[in-house]
Amino acid sequence: MKTFRRQNIRHVNLKIGLKKKLSARERPEPLLNQGPTIKEENITEEPVSDFRFHATTLLFKFRDFFFPRRKILEEAGIKPGFKILDYGCGSGSYIRDTSEMVGPSGKVYALDINPVAVEMVRHLASIKQLKNIETILSDYNTGLPDESLDIVLFYDTYHTLNKPELVMKELHRVLKHDGILSFSDHHMKEEEIMEGVTRKKLFKLKKKGKMTYSFKKDED
Repeated sequence: MKTFRRQNIRHVNLKIGLKKKLSARERPEPLLNQGPTIKEENITEEPVSDFRFHATTLLFKFRDFFFPRRKILEEAGIKPGFKILDYGCGSGSYIRDTSEMVGPSGKVYALDINPVAVEMVRHLASIKQLKNIETILSDYNTGLPDESLDIVLFYDTYHTLNKPELVMKELHRVLKHDGILSFSDHHMKEEEIMEGVTRKKLFKLKKKGKMTYSFKKDED
């Protein structure tokens, strides 16, 4: 059995009421620094089964091979030293490139509601020696300080939410006043994206790229 060297990657668990127990292989290691426990808000339309999650992960591996994620991240304007949140990180398609782009002085927070997804990111970070990764298991509450992030990556997640207003409010809270919400969701039309993101007047469009929309905080 191959043994992975443990990295100093802090895991924060913010979600309670998980619907199923994890197997011994999937279960995260005991944590010394757990985050606060919060009430589950059931923000997604339906839970994703393990079979569906792993099938989607396999498809993403093929997608990422032929269409590298780095080109999408370049539109977000990531710079060395930035603090980034990958909201709805899944199995970690964007994690390795984001980690490299922010460098050792930066930080990448990988958040997902699915414990299997979070564990996969932790393994990826360990295998690839990505020491600037911190995982967060949560429904929507990040547990991060106000105005602490330079960029939030919000890719192919919005369409799954049945309470998007909770998520948008939280992302607005943790972004710096000049921070960027980098958005993409191939399940949504442009008018749906604009309506959904700007509806509560928390964000407004800053720039439209070839693959993403860049929103900034609406502080007018």
